[in-house]
Amino acid sequence: MLTFAHALIHWQTQYGRHGLPWQGTNDPYAIWVAEIMLQQTQVMTVIPYYQRFLESFPDVECLAKAPIDAVLALWSGLGYYSRGRNLHKAACLIVERYQGRFPQHAATIQQLPGIGRSTAAAIAAFAYGERCAILDGNVKRVLTRCFGISGYPGEKTTETLLWQKADALLPEAGDKQQMAAYTQALMDLGATVCTHHQPKCLSCPLQPDCVAFKENRVASLPTPRPRKSLPSKETTFLLLINQDKILLEKRSSPGIWGGLWCLPEREIDHNSQVSSPPYLEMDAVPVANLPPLDHAFTHFKLRIHTQLLQVTSRPCKKMDRAIWVTIDDALQCAIPAPVRKILLKTDFQQQLQTD
Repeated sequence: MLTFAHALIHWQTQYGRHGLPWQGTNDPYAIWVAEIMLQQTQVMTVIPYYQRFLESFPDVECLAKAPIDAVLALWSGLGYYSRGRNLHKAACLIVERYQGRFPQHAATIQQLPGIGRSTAAAIAAFAYGERCAILDGNVKRVLTRCFGISGYPGEKTTETLLWQKADALLPEAGDKQQMAAYTQALMDLGATVCTHHQPKCLSCPLQPDCVAFKENRVASLPTPRPRKSLPSKETTFLLLINQDKILLEKRSSPGIWGGLWCLPEREIDHNSQVSSPPYLEMDAVPVANLPPLDHAFTHFKLRIHTQLLQVTSRPCKKMDRAIWVTIDDALQCAIPAPVRKILLKTDFQQQLQTD
């Protein structure tokens, strides 16, 4: 009878994914970039970002030398921008501390910014064949169902139990290729068979021994996160128009959209005049309001009101952390997804042409 690990490896050979852009390489840099992008992001969304990123920054030295604005511009739209900032920060550390050579052990890799235990293990397993367990969301789902483990996986007690199980199930030491195949098999099974909705249990190599399947608990495992309503917030973006250009401000880091270029967030006074900060020193007249835009973060929901304003006079001097750019240039900058959506609105484009 096949062990848990060997059953998965055998299955992956026939039915797993083999054509993804980051597969077929043991380059730790390429694997690292993929693993970071794949955190909380779907594979099909990641692929074009990954390909563009490696074309621009083919190795860790290129990434370390690049300005952070260039890195975040390529990350724009992928979300969770701290991943991009940490990627750049870690690249600089690898060049400074390790002379550009990527660390070879999971414990060392985990010390780099933005890399947790599971991601470090995945990089080490794929690049170096190190015998170490991963425990991302897909793997948690596979293990909780296969072994009937109750309790929300994000809670420390449940997560500790899952790590112990993941370590115990590792294939025996020796074959580095086997370790990479097993790691890929776990990922593939969770992503394509043991899915959150409508799992394909009859196609699963673990189905004969799966506790959740035997006890008809597949739909209830993993135990969902305790329900907690997300707080709602509102803000106002100012779309300041001057000739064919708009104003972007660089957000402070850390913070929401830290380091990205964003539309100014300002309060509008009761007379509908813009309350501009002293350094802008400009006069602006309200033109129109765009429909509200809703954007969800992990911990809260944000409703964005956007007001178009025609700038009648603006200072000629250079402004700190603020730039005037055309729409086309703004879309090439590192901007948050909601700002991109606002700039691409048809009625906004028409408004610019009118003005």
